[in-house]
Amino acid sequence: MGRLGHFVRARLHRRLFVWFGLSILATGAVVATVMSLVGGSTWKQEGERVRTFVAHQFAEVWDEPARRDALVRAIATDLDVGVELHDTSGAMLVRAGAPCRRAELGLPVERGGVRLGVVRACYAQFRPKAPWRVMLPLGVAGLVLWLAAGKLARRLAKPVDALVRATQELGSGRLDARAEVLPRTTGEFAVLAEAFNDMAARIEKQVADQRELLAAVSHELRTPLARMRVLTELLRDGGGNPRTLDQVDREVVELDALVGELLASSRLDFGQMTPRVLDGRTLAAQALERAGLSVELLDVEAADAGLMGDATLLGRALANLLENARRHGAGAEALRVHDRGEHLAFFVDDRGQGLQPGEETRIFQPFYRKDRGGEAREAGSLGLGLALVQRIARAHGGEAFAENWPGGGARVGFTVKKSGPPAATGRPAA
Repeated sequence: MGRLGHFVRARLHRRLFVWFGLSILATGAVVATVMSLVGGSTWKQEGERVRTFVAHQFAEVWDEPARRDALVRAIATDLDVGVELHDTSGAMLVRAGAPCRRAELGLPVERGGVRLGVVRACYAQFRPKAPWRVMLPLGVAGLVLWLAAGKLARRLAKPVDALVRATQELGSGRLDARAEVLPRTTGEFAVLAEAFNDMAARIEKQVADQRELLAAVSHELRTPLARMRVLTELLRDGGGNPRTLDQVDREVVELDALVGELLASSRLDFGQMTPRVLDGRTLAAQALERAGLSVELLDVEAADAGLMGDATLLGRALANLLENARRHGAGAEALRVHDRGEHLAFFVDDRGQGLQPGEETRIFQPFYRKDRGGEAREAGSLGLGLALVQRIARAHGGEAFAENWPGGGARVGFTVKKSGPPAATGRPAA
């Protein structure tokens, strides 16, 4: 963890710790103040009632020395206090319990508004405790609360620390870095970590797609360009053979197709889509015409072939399906547009040997292609066409598919949603 991580963690941890501690102290002060204001008056009222009760008891037995002395002794014994009874002149009439050095409580005894004497009491047996015996429990309680505040602050700061580490790793080039979602992490921290992980996954996928595309295009553009250079030299030497010129034209067409795939992939990457209402029949017919095929190959089995999508991208996907059938399936048998519930399916049936087990998914992987002899091999040209079809289909709320059809060849196609805007799978440029 770098300096930024230490700074964020330490500062956040320290601030949370201090604020929790101050909150605990403030709460204690507020509670003490409220108890003093509310409970103080109540205790005072109760004390006054006790004083009045004791004074009345002595007023009733004042003229009966035996009962009066017995009452003094009973109070001194039961409450374990020193009690002295004085008349109006200050002379002591009776005393029980320990001698009082200083009277802590004085109760005037009156009867009918006439003062009879004074009862004085002292808490001689209840010596105040040592200060440390009072402060120690308070200090221990405060320390426990303070430690709890520190633990809580650390627990709150830990997810932020994990997110800082993941951010630094992602910034340093580790695109597989993810923020750890701790077992008991809840609330905004868990949402933030999940959002970060989703963002990191999208960045990783985008960079991987761009790298694959760049590698593929770099490799694919080299071959036709090299051939064009050789053919150009041949033209110079031979004086312009028509057959050679035809080869140049084919190479230029292939190069143009590769550039078209590059542009389509870039539009998906950066979310540059222009959805509008389209007709599936028209799209399929235009794709056949551009590929130089008869419109009679079109087979539409859909009551409603309307859809919302990007005409350029969907046209590119159909062109790639027809090109795949031409190169690897001995030509297209039919281009079909069928109704599949909420989706509209476009697929091409070819005249080839069909798909081998497992190829139903592998043919949509980048750099995968099939030789004319039927053997699959990795890399080489023609490995991006069907991968791009799959991306275009997903951008329009559908999915690419491949299977063998009863005629013996392969059936490769994709689905799109009939209505509603296409799903925005492209990501804006950073």
